[in-house]
Amino acid sequence: MSTINETRPADALRSGDRQADERASATKPLGGIAGWMDDRLGGAKGVSFLAKKVFPDHWSFMLGEIAMYSMIVCLLTGAFLTFWFVPSASQVVYDGSYVPLQGVTMSDAYRSTLGISFDIRGGLLIRQIHHWAALIFVVSVFVHMARVFFTGAFRKPREINWVFGTILSLLACIEGFAGYSLPDDLLSGTGIRAMNGFIQSAPVIGSYLSYFIFGGAFPGEAIIPRLYSAHVLLIPAILVGLFTAHILLVFLHKHTQFPGPGRTNKNVVGYPLLPVYIAKAGGFFFIVFGVIALISAVVTINPIWAYGPYDPSPITAGSQPDWYMGFADGALRLLPGFLEFETFGFTWSMNIFPGSLVLLPLMWTIIGVYPFVEAWVTGDKREHHLLDRPRNAPTRTAIGIAGISMYVVLFLAAGNDLMAIKLHLSINDITQTLRVLFFVAPPIAFWITKRICLSLQRADRQKVLHGRETGTIWRHADGRFEEIHAPLTPDERWVLVQHEAHEPLELTAGKDANGVDSPIAGKERLRAKFSNFYFRDRVAPATPSELEAAHHEHDDHAAVPDGGHEAIEPAGASQERETIKADKQHG
Repeated sequence: MSTINETRPADALRSGDRQADERASATKPLGGIAGWMDDRLGGAKGVSFLAKKVFPDHWSFMLGEIAMYSMIVCLLTGAFLTFWFVPSASQVVYDGSYVPLQGVTMSDAYRSTLGISFDIRGGLLIRQIHHWAALIFVVSVFVHMARVFFTGAFRKPREINWVFGTILSLLACIEGFAGYSLPDDLLSGTGIRAMNGFIQSAPVIGSYLSYFIFGGAFPGEAIIPRLYSAHVLLIPAILVGLFTAHILLVFLHKHTQFPGPGRTNKNVVGYPLLPVYIAKAGGFFFIVFGVIALISAVVTINPIWAYGPYDPSPITAGSQPDWYMGFADGALRLLPGFLEFETFGFTWSMNIFPGSLVLLPLMWTIIGVYPFVEAWVTGDKREHHLLDRPRNAPTRTAIGIAGISMYVVLFLAAGNDLMAIKLHLSINDITQTLRVLFFVAPPIAFWITKRICLSLQRADRQKVLHGRETGTIWRHADGRFEEIHAPLTPDERWVLVQHEAHEPLELTAGKDANGVDSPIAGKERLRAKFSNFYFRDRVAPATPSELEAAHHEHDDHAAVPDGGHEAIEPAGASQERETIKADKQHG
């Protein structure tokens, strides 16, 4: 037996494996640190997927970006402010650089806020940026949600993302309230005092909740540290988590897009994330940051030194919360006082409780469940990646405008005292008028909005069938006048006819073949009623046969005599007239 190793054919086949691996490694698209990380984490495929992700281009999609960028600005400026802010209600004597308040006893939170404003270089600007960014964050979230609602972007498969956005908008309001309550000035302290009253209005358990939250009797010294923990740790962590989940779902479901040439439910027409979209998004971030910084530099907001430290004994008039909490304040002012009564030894403050503790969760619950209600009414289980034009969903659009009108009435009610003073009117008359408008304005807004949407649909239908008005009027030899309509291009026409016109659901028999009542008959009857409410008034888009018939009708009247006519046209339309004239003669 020989002990000498002989070369086998399989060894020869594997002899070049190492050289091949080295050549493959040398030709990797990622080099240096990126290549080293990919060898260990295998993230190149994920990065490549994200880089190739296509996003559509439309100005309304920037509303969500403004919300994200303003939140980032809030996080950056908030981290700066935490270096000097002291979340303590301990009483100290102020000896800082703001002379009018020197020697005044105040909380350590208020003293540190004054120090940030007057003693820290750039501190006042950062405070202003932080506050303005918070306001822009809330308004951009609300407007973004309105865009999603009116275009139907919440439909399958994005219902969960809508719920995330709803929770995020509610937390944004709570986060804002906690933030402007921290300085412990007279205005913010008044807000905390109002919050204590709201909590105590809860039936039976109100006083216990107040003692638990404030750590004893109001005001105590525990509320500011607790609000600080919620403001800088708890709520921001939830907001960042929801935003991350929101963005991931956008990547997973792909971005919605408006109807247009080449756009379907199975594709996205736009720009890839790298390099186009990321460059545009980066530039837009700095634009948002710059605009916020400019506003903060020239427009003062929340000048706490003008209010002074909080003292629970004075009663302040004309104090207003930040705008996003105005509707809740207005609801409190509209609730009549006779709703407070006593039973079983308990005081039931129904003149406060519904507007303070019920309104916010009820309002956001209705908003959050709406996609599921509409899906149940329509019975539509398909995925939707093309957006609706608001006019093509008249009932949904009308519901949204009715809700906005109700919100506006509550918002105006928050300033009923200021309106009475500035306009020299009776505050009682203003309050009574707004109470009536709260119930009257939404139905009127609903009816008007729905009529406008249906009218716009009819106008689109006429435009598809008869073309676009050119402003050119022809006078024929027999004295007739005719307006010239220019035909739409196929791309223009498709946008106006691509939508579906749902029909109301027909009510099926409530009994089976054996005459037994169906267990879901009542549910189906309710669904049919809602479907009739949604789709009873409808304008069907023009069909190809109707379009062909309209074209034949126009062709029958297309012949224009060679003489005996003249054009009545606006200035500067001669070139357009000649083009249309040639088209008609060729027809």
